Amino acid sequence: MQENYLAKWLSGELSEEELREFQNSEEYASYQKLKEASSRLAAPEFDVDLALQRLKDEHIDNAPKVITLNPFRKFLRVAAVIAVLLAGSYFYVNTLNEEVTTDFAERSEVVLPDNSEIFLNADSHISYSKKNWDNKRNVDLEGEAFFKVAKGKKFTVSTDQGTVSVLGTQFNVENRKGFFEVTCYEGLVSVTHNNNESKLPAGSSFLVINGKIIKTGSPDGTLPSWMNNESNFESIPLKYVFAELERQFNVKVSSKNIDINTLFTGSFNNTDLNMALKSISTPSQTQYKIEGDNVLFYAGNTPQ
Repeated sequence: MQENYLAKWLSGELSEEELREFQNSEEYASYQKLKEASSRLAAPEFDVDLALQRLKDEHIDNAPKVITLNPFRKFLRVAAVIAVLLAGSYFYVNTLNEEVTTDFAERSEVVLPDNSEIFLNADSHISYSKKNWDNKRNVDLEGEAFFKVAKGKKFTVSTDQGTVSVLGTQFNVENRKGFFEVTCYEGLVSVTHNNNESKLPAGSSFLVINGKIIKTGSPDGTLPSWMNNESNFESIPLKYVFAELERQFNVKVSSKNIDINTLFTGSFNNTDLNMALKSISTPSQTQYKIEGDNVLFYAGNTPQ
């Protein structure tokens, strides 16, 4: 690749043949990524005309009038773009977060830089800064995850409904639309919701449904039920039970003539769909039918 291809590419002066040759080069992909990253940044203000005038006032008036300024003007413009590209690459590399996402009927385990562990339930997403982890142990969460936190500096889980803070403990956080629950299994957990802080000792939970704090009982066992392939509910509206069924089995659930805000207490197995459907329909006194990946729950007297 010719040495001046980069400058001509940045200033849009490559011919079609030169552009094709540049795009086929090994360096093109890297330059393209840097250009895309830098496009999201605001370039520092630089007045080329003012800089040229100052240079002219200080030096050029005393020199022979035989040099055209156009090449220097182009050089300054290209130099400014290259400076932005370099700043963009630095910004891009230093703000790039690690991200892990699970799909429906999928789980994942993540080991953080300090050997803390995260177990992601279905349809969940986390992100964190690996580069800045030693300075700030923070994980952004959408969905549900169980955390085993190594002792050290403060560890936070940030969600759009609240923040969970610990030093070293084991806890579960579920952050879904209209549903936010934190359960402490070991140690002490601090939960901040709507600027109010609550302390959770081991064996206690904090639950918010549709913005309202709900009293809950003590969790069973030392792990969340979903880690043992079960989904447990205690006085939870049916719509959240149906939503969890969708996540665990990658099916589409609908209902007919059923009040989906009816409170449900029970559990279902996360590995056997037929057994799960019976476990929901029996205590909720509903019927169901399956058509492919679609499940319909309906009242017993609903015409079919």
